[in-house]
Amino acid sequence: MLSVNDLSIQFGTSVLFSKVDLQFTSGNCYGIIGANGAGKSTFVRILSGELEPTSGSVTIDPKCRISVLKQNQNLYDDCRVIDTVIMGNERLWQCGKEKDAIYEKPDFNDEDGVRAAELEEEYAELGGWEAESDAGRILKGLGIETEQHEMMMAEIDPRLKVKVLLAQALFGHPDIILLDEPTNNLDLNSVVWLENFLMDYEGTVLVVSHDRYFLNNICTHIVDIDYGKIKLYVGNYDFWYESSQLIQKLVKDQNKKAEQKIAELQMFIARFSANRSKSRQATSRRKLLDKITVEELPASSRRYPWVGFKADREPGKDRLFVTDVSKTVDGVKLLDHINFIVGKEDKIAIIGKNELAVTMLFRILMGEEEPDTGSVKWGASIENAYFPKDNSSFFDGREEDLIDWMRQFSTDKRESYLRTFLGRMLFSGDDVYKPVKVLSGGERVRCMISKMMLSGANFLVLDQPTNHLDLESIAALNNGLEAFKHNVIFSCHDHQLTQTVANRIIELTEDGMIDRRCTYDEYMNLISNE
Repeated sequence: MLSVNDLSIQFGTSVLFSKVDLQFTSGNCYGIIGANGAGKSTFVRILSGELEPTSGSVTIDPKCRISVLKQNQNLYDDCRVIDTVIMGNERLWQCGKEKDAIYEKPDFNDEDGVRAAELEEEYAELGGWEAESDAGRILKGLGIETEQHEMMMAEIDPRLKVKVLLAQALFGHPDIILLDEPTNNLDLNSVVWLENFLMDYEGTVLVVSHDRYFLNNICTHIVDIDYGKIKLYVGNYDFWYESSQLIQKLVKDQNKKAEQKIAELQMFIARFSANRSKSRQATSRRKLLDKITVEELPASSRRYPWVGFKADREPGKDRLFVTDVSKTVDGVKLLDHINFIVGKEDKIAIIGKNELAVTMLFRILMGEEEPDTGSVKWGASIENAYFPKDNSSFFDGREEDLIDWMRQFSTDKRESYLRTFLGRMLFSGDDVYKPVKVLSGGERVRCMISKMMLSGANFLVLDQPTNHLDLESIAALNNGLEAFKHNVIFSCHDHQLTQTVANRIIELTEDGMIDRRCTYDEYMNLISNE
């Protein structure tokens, strides 16, 4: 259906990847992974025809329709939301427009009648009469309410525009779907809906994502961009990750018993082959895994940061008391009588459809905003560290280099210590002398996490810490929060981090809150059954 032949891409003297030969077939979902800058988005742009490769070719079956998640949120500002989705099937949209234009002609003649009949037949075959209901169903699944479907794109919240463009890419049963970071800015419920949609989809999907849980649920294969090459592996992200780690261990232990390591790998393959998934594609995936040999497993050059939080003092009995907190902004009630007490073992995920409300709660907890009513009281022994959703004030316009920026948050001011610490967070060599104002989004997040690690806090508060992070950094943060022995309150789009870190879920709703002491998956099951 879609094949890549001897593909190479080069910018100046920099070669992203070369001599790539791959085939993508119907019924499979391919997760595209790689370190930041490896060329994931570039690869998708080449597949979509937006970017010409330096050499090689991309071949698509001429009978296939390809759909791409567009990145320009303002492209359809003068269109209705529902029309923007239907435009995902360009031929259907043009057919409908031409048909309507003919019927509106004041001098309608016999030739127009023949053409209109042809268009009516094509329009029906393309699903035109069901187009609005199908588009509406996708929009509803992604959390866009019916009353918003008739609004102009320029009138809706920018975060909803992302969902509309995603709905456009999914509309009309395309044969091939290309998605670059489709879960960005999606709430967790919308991500679950998208997972189910893609798992039931019978065409070919290629998706770039930093959400490990999402990749695990939908992928039959992993496309790994590494070492300047692109290789295809059978299985989901966890299979790729664990086999990659085992291969690295095998390489490091070459002088030890290779046979023993190979036996471990073969047992590992057998374990994953027997692992059942809710995906419709699980059976074919297991058959493919059964045929894998050790030689076909991945090796990776990626580096993982080290994230570890250690409290300087033990917290006392009292942790945090939130009493009857309400907040209204510009006439919109964001928080309505919020009450909870944080106990000794609590690691709390704050979720909710309105992310402004979630962020406002964090800002009130940290004293950056005052509630209209109610109070927040921290325990006397609590020292908290905060990761704000917007960290720009820490970096924009700042002239100091990374070493000096970190020094202000560290009790140990020695450059040797700070360099070692930054090295663990993948800042090495001359990187430590870069002005912090020029750091990328992912680098800024790693700096903010480093600041929290240096604080010695015994209570962590994090609002969307995985934004801008690559898979490797998300995994490291996940491990660090799991290992932390004290309280955490956080919000996060990453399902796996939320599931593995939180033991209590608080959902902010329009009329208050829901508080359950359980994991995220258990909470979702409870809510769906209520």
